[in-house]
Amino acid sequence: MSFEMPIFGLAAAEIFVLCMVCIVLVFDVFSNDPERRWTYWLTLATVIGAAFLTWNIDGQPRQLTFADTFISDGISRLLKLFTYAVILLVFIYSMKYLRDRLLVKGEFLILGLFALLGVMVLASAHHFLTLYLGLELLSLSLYAMVAFDRDSPVAAESAMKYFVLGAIASGCLLYGMSVLYGVSGTLELGAVGAALSADLSGGERVAMLLGLSFVLVAVAFKLGAVPFHMWIPDVYHGAPTASTLFIGSVSKIAAFALIFRLLIDGLGDLYTSWRDMLM
Repeated sequence: MSFEMPIFGLAAAEIFVLCMVCIVLVFDVFSNDPERRWTYWLTLATVIGAAFLTWNIDGQPRQLTFADTFISDGISRLLKLFTYAVILLVFIYSMKYLRDRLLVKGEFLILGLFALLGVMVLASAHHFLTLYLGLELLSLSLYAMVAFDRDSPVAAESAMKYFVLGAIASGCLLYGMSVLYGVSGTLELGAVGAALSADLSGGERVAMLLGLSFVLVAVAFKLGAVPFHMWIPDVYHGAPTASTLFIGSVSKIAAFALIFRLLIDGLGDLYTSWRDMLM
């Protein structure tokens, strides 16, 4: 099997954000400024730099790299650019709230950057493992972001509820992916739909519908769609308003990216199977 060198330029924005998160984290540890001004400006510079790199990707309309696990196309760039704009607004609007309540901590900004990296990986996922990696990186950051006000028992309770229910949803997604992999024999999103749309035996079709059902349950939870929306009031009420603003905006973009990559890009050939369940 021949080895093909990855095109690192297609993932330049992700690599840049990862490196900058490490720099911001180390800088914040040694910062004596209680209002974290330099951490804040470095965070904004990271988002702007990632937007610049994403905007200037020079390549074909659709390119695969990293053994076909990472895709760069128009929808991934659009989702990333929209996410940058939303996160910039969230950070800018959140700082006054955090300063007024003496909650300015570097953790909020660093967790926000980790969540951004998760959304970026999710938007460019072309493989079940990449998809799950991006989703969990985002989810774990959001769990901690809900509880970053350590003195609030309500925030800790909300974070624990969010973590438990989110873990159940992630388990459903992972189980559904494993069933679909068992039926299709591949983890690549582009090949799963083609394999599952072929003529399946009765048992294989039942297994495919079972896996699809678990995947849709996880997608509905991440999107906060009825009837998997009962976590939203507790989390939104208990989390600091800055965290609620982040979860209510950025995580919805990530859920849309998950729906597009998983259902449209990966399982689009099974549209008639998941359409009615999703509706």
